[in-house]
Amino acid sequence: MKLKDRVVVITGSASGIGRAAALEFAKEGACVVVADINPRGAAETVNLITADGRTAIAVETDVSDADSVQGLVRKTLEAFSRIDALVNNAAIQ
Repeated sequence: MKLKDRVVVITGSASGIGRAAALEFAKEGACVVVADINPRGAAETVNLITADGRTAIAVETDVSDADSVQGLVRKTLEAFSRIDALVNNAAIQ
C-alpha cells in the first residue's frame, strides 16, 4: 500500500472519474475525503470504500463557494488532523 494512512481530499468524487479515483486511492491505503455537492452520491462512494475495509468520510461541498470549501478543510482536519493530497476533480459550470 503506497499511500497507507495518507489523507486525500477528492472533489467531485460522488461519481465518474472522481469516484474511480477515490476507490483507487483507498485501495492504496489512503484515508479518503469524498467531497461533492451531491451528498447521496458521496455517501455511495464512502459505502463502496468502507465495504472494502478502508476509511472514508463524505463532506458535502460546493467548490464554487469559499465558505463551503473552508468547511471541507475544517471537517477534514477534525476527522484526520491533516491533509496530504488534494485531487481537484470537481468542475464548476
